[in-house]
Amino acid sequence: MKTLETERLILRQWEPEDADFVLDLYSRWEVQRFIGNPPQVMTNRAQAEERIRAWRDMGHPVHAVWAVQLKAGGQLAGTLLLKSIPASGRLPLQPSGDTEIGWHFHPDFWGQGYATEAAAAVLAYAMDSGLPKVVAVTAPANTASQKVCIRIGLVHQGQTGRYYNALCELFELAGSP
Repeated sequence: MKTLETERLILRQWEPEDADFVLDLYSRWEVQRFIGNPPQVMTNRAQAEERIRAWRDMGHPVHAVWAVQLKAGGQLAGTLLLKSIPASGRLPLQPSGDTEIGWHFHPDFWGQGYATEAAAAVLAYAMDSGLPKVVAVTAPANTASQKVCIRIGLVHQGQTGRYYNALCELFELAGSP
């Protein structure tokens, strides 16, 4: 996976020693309330360790899940995802063929522009890598993430039920033909 840098951030591979942060992040209802159908909080360190293993083993030339780390101080702030998005349908959900960008940040780092900065870097990486299209989906009530989508150049396409067996706001950006 490619490490990415912005003015204030390093986007790097998750390491096993990051499990305590992953547990802290994903055990918070305010973070999880818009993730999953239905949303669920992480309850133990073993789940965090398994999540890191899955992220590290994606095995795709472009898709990745990055740990977002502050350059100043080195604290972990969140997660940036570029991955296959599952199509709605029978469980277990199957890949749709589209690539999703997404982000999950610790509440201590909300409202400081980190999600926009990290997502813009990953979206540029995705387009530079030749992906034909990148989509983002949000819960209709998740206006904060919808604002990030617009700020990084994704175009709102309205609501859709195509992904995750859920009604979502759809944003997308098509690459150059």
